[in-house]
Amino acid sequence: MIELCCGMPAIEKLRGKVVPLATGRIFEIGCGGGLNQPFYDTNQVTEYCGIDPNERLLESARRRARENGWASEIKEGVGEDIPFASSSFDMVVCTYTLCSVQDHSRVISELKRILKPEGRLLFLEHGRSPDASVAKWQDRIEPIWKPVAGGCHLTRPIGPALRAARFAVEPLGQRYIPKTPKFAGWMEWGIAHKRH
Repeated sequence: MIELCCGMPAIEKLRGKVVPLATGRIFEIGCGGGLNQPFYDTNQVTEYCGIDPNERLLESARRRARENGWASEIKEGVGEDIPFASSSFDMVVCTYTLCSVQDHSRVISELKRILKPEGRLLFLEHGRSPDASVAKWQDRIEPIWKPVAGGCHLTRPIGPALRAARFAVEPLGQRYIPKTPKFAGWMEWGIAHKRH
């Protein structure tokens, strides 16, 4: 279900705006299934690493990385305890993952930890709507939504959570995606720069 929803044409179009910006040694959180891999500029990737808690999905990600000819290290793991060294990646790619992690702020802290001092986090996430009426519905629907949508939260802020972790956020876009109920359709994407 998650792969189906995250592979909708409108979402694929947004992936195409964000993922090609990745360069150098890349870490992708929630890389299982390899949904982002077709969007990377393969000539700009020196190494591809990632984690996902779902071992079944990881084989697809590993296969796609091999097909791309990348040096890669793809592990089973969770964002709250990323099994890679501090300050070791040029870029982190985070798409449609922060909504479903257990500890939102801890994961963001871990993503910051593994970035090099001048590293950047590319993000494309859905989350809490800035419209009060929509946000009210998100609050109501989330308890029913989470069990059927793989633990996905509707009410987590995106830009504000990154800024709270002392990232300098460069927004590239935000809007509701078409043909999607507003409670599930608020998207934000951009670049978060690591600050000391």
